[in-house]
Amino acid sequence: MQNPSAPEIFLASSSPYRRGLLDRFLDEYEAVSPGVDESNTENLDPASLATHLARKKAEAVSANIHRALIIGADQLAVLDGVVLGKPGTHAKAVEQLMAAAGKSMTFLTAVCILDPVTRKRYEHTDTTTVRFRQFDIRLAETYLRHDEPYDCAGSFRLEGAGFVLFESVHTEDPTALIGLPMIWVADRLLALGYLLP
Repeated sequence: MQNPSAPEIFLASSSPYRRGLLDRFLDEYEAVSPGVDESNTENLDPASLATHLARKKAEAVSANIHRALIIGADQLAVLDGVVLGKPGTHAKAVEQLMAAAGKSMTFLTAVCILDPVTRKRYEHTDTTTVRFRQFDIRLAETYLRHDEPYDCAGSFRLEGAGFVLFESVHTEDPTALIGLPMIWVADRLLALGYLLP
């Protein structure tokens, strides 16, 4: 539910996973693809890059949509200090999973909220650590054929059967791994006057 006096909400993302999270408690919002270059042209460290991209996405949408609250977000998967992209193909996904077997992968989920009323920018980054069990290529192949997570950095879906690959997950907000740290987002929206169920 939205306070009639509160600005409209726009999600600066084309991610179906982020839309699914907002759908849980927002009846009215618009999702717009920010259409920004996500390459690390400034050679930022992973945490700084995640924050930079979330802000860049929010600002790109804000430039065209005025008087609306904008939520931008970005998530990076980091393994052995290297940022992993979305695999795109089955072969690349197998490569990512086999590299992660028996190791910990860090997920940095950054959010930037631009408030048109106060002209303030609110930012937050959740850090989630996933410890993968030691598995062989047979489990990796079987899992990938089941979930087909080729559009997910790290090559798994927590919403699907990705948990079969895990030994443990350490996080302050389990929704962050899906794409948005909703505990923080809800807290910020409540503070800004939105009526949430």
